[in-house]
Amino acid sequence: MHRLRRALAGGLALVALPLAAAAEIKNPARAWDALWREYLIDVGIIFVVFAGIGAWFMWRYRRRSPDEQGTAPRLSRTAAVGWAVIPMFAFMADDFYLAAKTWNVWNIYRDVPADRLEIKLDSAMWRWDFTYPNGVKATNELRVPAGKPIMLRMTSIDVVHSFYLPDFRVKEDSMPGRVTYLWFYPRTPGEYVTTCAEFCGMMHSKMTGKVIVLPPEQFSAWYGDESRKLAAGKTASGG
Repeated sequence: MHRLRRALAGGLALVALPLAAAAEIKNPARAWDALWREYLIDVGIIFVVFAGIGAWFMWRYRRRSPDEQGTAPRLSRTAAVGWAVIPMFAFMADDFYLAAKTWNVWNIYRDVPADRLEIKLDSAMWRWDFTYPNGVKATNELRVPAGKPIMLRMTSIDVVHSFYLPDFRVKEDSMPGRVTYLWFYPRTPGEYVTTCAEFCGMMHSKMTGKVIVLPPEQFSAWYGDESRKLAAGKTASGG
């Protein structure tokens, strides 16, 4: 009986491991950084290979005296096709590989975790207006808890804006008459800059704000205080 229990416990642990891995939140910022490193590595390798071939050609077929006249060797049909097809195949193979990786990152950006804090964002010249689920409002200052995925449902009340969080590698247009969204995963407490990445008129460069990531307990305390202030204000207004 004891052996049976141990076997069942081991089996449940094996089942729980993939489930836990599947439940792990995929961070868009990390996925973007990994993709960018992949681009740099691939482009660097291609540059070194082709620059090396070009440098060798320059040295191999250099003019050794001022009056030297070179004669170009005539390539066979196979060699001519090879010099055209092999580089093309190398570039296209790398392009398709990177396109597949890019598609995976795009899917992460579009797949919002179910366990999230959803906040409404109204963009306007020259401010960001945030509305929390409890009705609390803030302008140009978004407070969020660390370790919680944050989703913004966005629209604009005047022109096209673009909400850009460089530290979290996310950017999405906010447009009048349409609701768009983005999500990011704040993990480390601190202050992060947000700005408008779409030219929206004069003073466009002044349309900035900040995201304040708080430890969960501090955010809960702030959220509760703001909710009580909002309720007290409505009571006083009704009275």
